[in-house]
Amino acid sequence: MSSRYVCLAGPTASGKTAAALAVARQLPVEIVSVDSALVYRGMDIGTAKPSAGERALVPHHLIDIIEPDEAYSAAQFVADAQRLIGEIRARGRLPLLVGGTMLYFKALLDGIDALPAADPAIRAALDAEAARLGWPALHARLAEVDPVTAARLSPNDAQRIQRALEVYRVSGRPLSAFHTDRFGGTRAAPEGVTLVSLEPADRAWLHRRIAQRFEQMLAAGFVDEVQRLRARGDLSLAMPSMRCVGYRQAWEMLDGLFPPHELPERGIAATRQLAKRQLTWLRGMPYRQVVACDAPDAVEQVVQRVRAAAEAA
Repeated sequence: MSSRYVCLAGPTASGKTAAALAVARQLPVEIVSVDSALVYRGMDIGTAKPSAGERALVPHHLIDIIEPDEAYSAAQFVADAQRLIGEIRARGRLPLLVGGTMLYFKALLDGIDALPAADPAIRAALDAEAARLGWPALHARLAEVDPVTAARLSPNDAQRIQRALEVYRVSGRPLSAFHTDRFGGTRAAPEGVTLVSLEPADRAWLHRRIAQRFEQMLAAGFVDEVQRLRARGDLSLAMPSMRCVGYRQAWEMLDGLFPPHELPERGIAATRQLAKRQLTWLRGMPYRQVVACDAPDAVEQVVQRVRAAAEAA
């Protein structure tokens, strides 16, 4: 088996899970989740977590590994993924890394330098500034000191804006300076690695899928899931888990910040913004093999790409 591993990336609602399961039905793979929300236990509906039946079809890794009050970093993901890749290959199977957390993919494929540790005092100061000025104002400040990072973040992406400003204030260096590119100007994929990317030819197709999926989540009891998480008593919007798209909007609705009938519109809008950022990340990986996720044979194309990677001499 020549490929060390295969990556299947794409924006939210692009059909990654269905494609990965189709691969698993035809090839000896194990799936490693590349998703910063699927790591959390008790967050099932709003993350579109694979069902028990789907997970019984093929081994899945890095799902339900921490509690929502815990943190999980890109560096932790890289360490876990590298360990799992070795273990899966030792079992004679192909590691298939599937997800939409592009920072994790980039950290694994391109490398990421060791970042400064969290500084509680600076975080508290940033939270106070955000409470006074709003996160868009802090995003504008970030654009002055780290335009590269600011360009890929939403003005309301509190968690990542805070971290980027924290890194700058702790180190005097922009967060983007810590990201390394080992592959020079050619930007070739790491040896033995294939990146297949599901991307829409028609963005409206993806927008329809996002809307349908959010409505399905609501029908499946998403708000009840968020209410159960709130009832734990140890979670808040300051935590990365509750800043996940959908969860943040549902939490704010339950806090009374807007009426329930606005939740679908706000959740869908936030998810569309996430998808736009994911596609921006992917365009920065020119070595990816693009499959149009809105093509009728998209799943079969993915299976063929993975098969070719597994069989390549």
